[in-house]
Amino acid sequence: MTDPTVSASGIRVLGREALALLLSATCPGCDEPGTLLCDPCRGRLQASPVDVRTPQGRVVRAALTYEGVAARCIRRMKDDGETLLARPLGVALAVVLSSFAGSAVSVVPVPTSGEAFRRRGYRVPELLIRRAGVRPLRALSAARARRDQRGLDASARARNAEGSVRARLRGAGVSVVLVDDVITTGATLDEASLVLDRAGFDVVAAVALAATPLHGGHGAFTRDSSETRRK
Repeated sequence: MTDPTVSASGIRVLGREALALLLSATCPGCDEPGTLLCDPCRGRLQASPVDVRTPQGRVVRAALTYEGVAARCIRRMKDDGETLLARPLGVALAVVLSSFAGSAVSVVPVPTSGEAFRRRGYRVPELLIRRAGVRPLRALSAARARRDQRGLDASARARNAEGSVRARLRGAGVSVVLVDDVITTGATLDEASLVLDRAGFDVVAAVALAATPLHGGHGAFTRDSSETRRK
């Protein structure tokens, strides 16, 4: 039988630790102290979907534009381990997922590299899918290490993504939605889609939590301004 005194003591310790965490926290959106995410910044994470296009012409629907509060929250989640931010971000992802996912459609995350998983201890796309209220299907895995995509242009990203993903499962015609956290050029989503197609899956859609804005007209995808809007 559990000792009620020990249990109460343990609860008090957890409470003090949670309070200490909260008091040391700052909002990633505006640096307000004493909060993991303030209400105004939480409001700026409401989905504002945009449609972007990959180099191979696949349309990808993103819940947010990767700038401002959204970009700072995503970086805090990915680089600083603040996984509690996956919950409000997952709410935004759920909005775009709901357009495609259903009982007959599985949701496949873009795989995380082994190095990134060892560094973080979690897989970002998979975590976001779970926080969106959906069970992910891990049909893909990383096939090899690749260079950091940051700083690479569209053609270099495409070469870097080639051969970086492999199928863990056979599809047999199963319909899937492919999910990534951030889309820049879309090279990774193109490679993952190709691998899923070859494995027998039917990729009915691709979505992302956020899409980076175009820079100087050199982006590898276009926005459909007639159907989407930016925050």
